[in-house]
Parts: sequence; C-alpha cells; structure tokens
Amino acid sequence: MLVISSREFRANTGHYLELVAKGMDVILKSRALGSFRLTPVKESDVVMSEKEFYEKLDRSIMQAKEGKVVRQNDGESTDDFVNRMLCTE
Repeated sequence: MLVISSREFRANTGHYLELVAKGMDVILKSRALGSFRLTPVKESDVVMSEKEFYEKLDRSIMQAKEGKVVRQNDGESTDDFVNRMLCTE
C-alpha cells in the first residue's frame, strides 16, 4: 500500500492512476478532508447519479404494481431461477 499527500497526487496524477490500474492500493491523505482510497471502476460496477437511481427505482416499483414481475417457482432452486431469468431477457 502506498500513502501519498494530496499535493503529491496533484503533481503526479497520471503516475498514481497507472499504479492503481495495475492493482496497487493507493491512499490519498488530505489534512483538510481526511483519507481516500483510489479504486478503479470495473465494468461490473454500476455508476449512476442519484437522480438516475431514483428514476430506475420508481420504474421498478411501477412495474411491480402492474404485475410485471417474474416469480420463483415453488421448489425451484435459486440457480435454476437465475438461469431462467437470464434466458428470458
């Protein structure tokens, strides 16, 4: 793990971002704001604004109220249910 100051990060941003991309843990310390861990965003990460999140949540609630849901069958394993869900999309 590498701990650096905010000043050092500002001076060498590209270098530290490359280290993070290669898997190194980098902690950024700021006297005024505290410490932060730099982490790359992966394809599996969901990045959306708070507004987008609530819009998606509202759509999902509406779909559930309209009965547009898929239920797990009695006796169906979780793995079978997930596989069925992936095949219907």
